[in-house]
Amino acid sequence: MKFESLPKGVRLVVEAAQSKKAGGITVLDLAGLGAFTEYFVICTGYSTPQLQAICNEIEEVLYKEMKRTPEHREGHRSAEWALLDFGSFIVHVFGEQARRYYDLERLWRAAPKFDIADAADRAGAEFPYHGHGTHSIDEAAS
Repeated sequence: MKFESLPKGVRLVVEAAQSKKAGGITVLDLAGLGAFTEYFVICTGYSTPQLQAICNEIEEVLYKEMKRTPEHREGHRSAEWALLDFGSFIVHVFGEQARRYYDLERLWRAAPKFDIADAADRAGAEFPYHGHGTHSIDEAAS
């Protein structure tokens, strides 16, 4: 599976988070797990203003490009965690400590996982991510 094959909304979330220097961007493909959503996009903000800027940018980009607004928001003013629920995908923006504590990647370890390279790691990279997890990328596409 390639980055371009992810749904447009998920790609826009990743790009918006990258533009605000979010770290550790990970996409979990929950579609085959009978979950309440198809994708989680998880990332880290390193300060309260950055966490809020990431959320604001995601909301602005999705509205501008797709006329989509979150169906639900949680913790947007929090320093530790925010959630934006767009229905078919949910965005989690964590502070560093909260991300380690909740460890969604471990809880959903059966899901195909795509780690998006941080900005410093992307220099010269051909693709903006690499896949991890118990399923191969080809299995995730089927």
